[in-house]
Amino acid sequence: MDTHHIVIQIDPEFRDQIIPSEILHLVRSVLAQEQQPPDLGVTVVITDDAGIQELNRSFRGIDSPTDVLAFAMREGASFVTPDATPPYLGDVVVSYPRAEAQAKEQGHPIDEELALLIVHGCLHLLGYDHAAEKAHQRMWARQEEILQGL
Repeated sequence: MDTHHIVIQIDPEFRDQIIPSEILHLVRSVLAQEQQPPDLGVTVVITDDAGIQELNRSFRGIDSPTDVLAFAMREGASFVTPDATPPYLGDVVVSYPRAEAQAKEQGHPIDEELALLIVHGCLHLLGYDHAAEKAHQRMWARQEEILQGL
C-alpha cells in the first residue's frame, strides 16, 4: 500500500492547467521505480518565474528563473525530527511558464514537459546528479527509463 506523504502546491494562476493527481502519480512512480520505502515525504511546488527566480537567487546565487529546482533534505545540516515523523526527501519546485516555453520549443505537450521536470527533480532528491559526464549519462538514462514506464 502506498503511504507516501506527497504534498502538491500549485500557484492559483496555474490551478486550471494542472491535474494534481497526475503529479501524485509521477512522484509515486519515481519512488516506486527507485524502490524507495513507502513512508517518504515529498513536496512538489508549481510556481511562476518570479517565484523560482527568488529561490534560485537565494539558494544558488543565480539571479534568473530556471525550469526546476530540487531541495533535498540530505543536503546541508540534518534536522532532528520526532520518531513518528516520516522521512522527508525534500522539495521539487517547477516554473510553469518555463515548462510551457520549453514544451513549445520541443514541440510536445506541456504535460510531457512537466512530467520530465518532476521526474528530474525527484531523481535529484534521491541523489542523482549531472555535474560530471558519467553522472549526467546515468541520470538521463534513468530519467528516460522512468518516463517510458509511465
